[in-house]
Amino acid sequence: MAFINGDHYDRTPFHPIIMRWAAKYAGVRYREFCTEPAAKVYAMIKCAKDFGLDWVTVMSDPWAEASAFGIKVEYPEDNLPVDTGGHLPDAITASGLSHYDPLGNVRCRNRLMEISEFKKQVDNDLFIVGWVEGPVAEYVDLRGASNASLDFLLEQAAVEKTMEIIVESAIEFITLQVKEGAHCIGIGDAFCSQIGPDLYDIFAFSRQKKLVDHIHKLGAIAKLHICGDTTTILPQMIATGADIIDIDHMVLTMSDFVNLIKPGQVFSGKSDPVRIIQDGTKEIISRSVNDDLKQSGGRCIISAGCEITPGTSVENMKAFRLTSINTGIL
Repeated sequence: MAFINGDHYDRTPFHPIIMRWAAKYAGVRYREFCTEPAAKVYAMIKCAKDFGLDWVTVMSDPWAEASAFGIKVEYPEDNLPVDTGGHLPDAITASGLSHYDPLGNVRCRNRLMEISEFKKQVDNDLFIVGWVEGPVAEYVDLRGASNASLDFLLEQAAVEKTMEIIVESAIEFITLQVKEGAHCIGIGDAFCSQIGPDLYDIFAFSRQKKLVDHIHKLGAIAKLHICGDTTTILPQMIATGADIIDIDHMVLTMSDFVNLIKPGQVFSGKSDPVRIIQDGTKEIISRSVNDDLKQSGGRCIISAGCEITPGTSVENMKAFRLTSINTGIL
């Protein structure tokens, strides 16, 4: 919090996104990591303790809310979940979507249980981050990427009606997560990097801002995560008012945007999780992190641009952590 607020801090926070990596390191099958709260909580806290992470998150896959909306999902024993059915057949049908009950869906209840358990075990020692899917990403989950992309161009009114239902449901889910003890809520809206600034303005901006405003009203921190090259939409992302704006490695530099962030806003990122963190040397990792801090004027949480790969060695994760320690006191 001191770092976000611009107050004195001991070192730059270290928030690598770990999901499959966390499960692998902790010896947890990925099916259990996604579906059993005790497994995820164990893995995340173990990684935080062993590698000095400053946060724990409920992140694992994008299907919690989609399953609440009726998408069928299979969970392979040790691989990513897969959507297998229940997709809405057309945009008009999607616009008649009903709100889901977070307490009536096992995946959503699990997320609340995870946050509650994090609160019991780490309280304020670590930053506890809950999660919801953003309007664009959730629409894509419900319709499939190809169909959704056509809908964005041909069925905009129906899409917007569906997204209002998605946002209203997310607001209820956010409220429950903050009540359980989440310090921060992440908004994952990855597909936004694929639609360009005009469609981002139509579908995403005001709805993401509505979620951010609600998070702030509850007294929590908002984090906006959009994977990919977000260069053309970064000014709008910043304007949502999110406190933490994730930057992927495909954005060439943060220098062009650092003057847009206001007090209380920071970036997070942006080392390449494969080329730098997985395959790089200790020196390459250190150089990348320090370059990110230079580009951002020191206003960047240390993280990769997206998820740390399961192929990343323990040694490279230690090197990543060591770089965060060596960023000094500001």
